[in-house]
Amino acid sequence: MRLRIVLLALAAFFMSLGLAHATASIHIDLSTQTMHVDSNEGSYTWPVSTARAGYATPRGSYAPTGMQRMHYSRKYHMSPMPYSIFFRGGYAIHGTYATGALGRPASHGCVRLAPGNAKRLYEIVQAEGGSISITGAPPVRATRYASLRRHHAHAMAYAPVRHHYYGTVRSWQAYPFAPMW
Repeated sequence: MRLRIVLLALAAFFMSLGLAHATASIHIDLSTQTMHVDSNEGSYTWPVSTARAGYATPRGSYAPTGMQRMHYSRKYHMSPMPYSIFFRGGYAIHGTYATGALGRPASHGCVRLAPGNAKRLYEIVQAEGGSISITGAPPVRATRYASLRRHHAHAMAYAPVRHHYYGTVRSWQAYPFAPMW
């Protein structure tokens, strides 16, 4: 009987801890290119960059599957991904040095944030855990730009291609839409 009372008291104690320590809610809206975070520490709304035309940011509900303070993308030229929160395979929410592109589609599918905001989110998820939801559709402007660019590429197919050397990964990330000719 005493054991049963002790177990019930422990169960009640652990349940009360779970209620006081809710996970942070992270909502990414592809249409507005914004992220809204509700946590025990407050609410935040930040501009993000999601997948540009030709790429996709997966929609749905996710939980963080891994976190790395600094990750380098082997798939994209060892590009730095500070404060990475992975949620589906290689997809992550992470900081970017290309802050001028925030607020519009610019990534290969990840969700990019300003480095300070990415650090803040990383700390929140580390302390509270998190649930991630991604909804909406990319702005139409991104789709139009891609079709115009494809049309332009076909029209200029006969022109010689001149490659521009960017020098570093960071300079390439700062100007991802810079012309290659």
